[in-house]
Amino acid sequence: MNESSLSLDRFLADIERRALVMAELSTNNRDEALDVVQDAMLAFVGRYADKSPDEWPPLFYRVLQNKLRDWGRRMQVRKRWRIWLHDDRHEAVDADPIQSLADPRGELPEVAADNQAAMQEVLRLMRQLPQRQRQAVLLRIWEGLDVAQTAQAMGCSSGSVKTHLSRGLSRLREGLEARQ
Repeated sequence: MNESSLSLDRFLADIERRALVMAELSTNNRDEALDVVQDAMLAFVGRYADKSPDEWPPLFYRVLQNKLRDWGRRMQVRKRWRIWLHDDRHEAVDADPIQSLADPRGELPEVAADNQAAMQEVLRLMRQLPQRQRQAVLLRIWEGLDVAQTAQAMGCSSGSVKTHLSRGLSRLREGLEARQ
């Protein structure tokens, strides 16, 4: 393997988990999220592997957002068919065996429960954000992309990124303050 492919492998390995969380927030289904992230990675490598590593993060997130948008459209079509066919089956979600392992940090159970409850609340609030606000928050705050890179990934202007980010953070703050 040459240096370029090793660098690309490292980049994909580094963003894989964060991309999965982003996809899970949009799909609410781990298996669907895994498929979307895999499709995004394959499309990214096929189109942008020859680009400079500095350009990869916004390009990858643009591909991921497009794949999530495509997934959402497919789900709308499937939902219409399910309603028409009266398909009320729901897939059972298996418990994650990793979740049952002991905490290696040795946190007190109360602290761990409070942290887990707070994280669940943040994730719940993130799911309630409109898609563009959720994208802006995840790309700017969680991924640390700058405004220009976020705008490139979202396919909008820098001003739109700032607006979506401001509104998203405001809604998250309001939701967390209401919890207290």
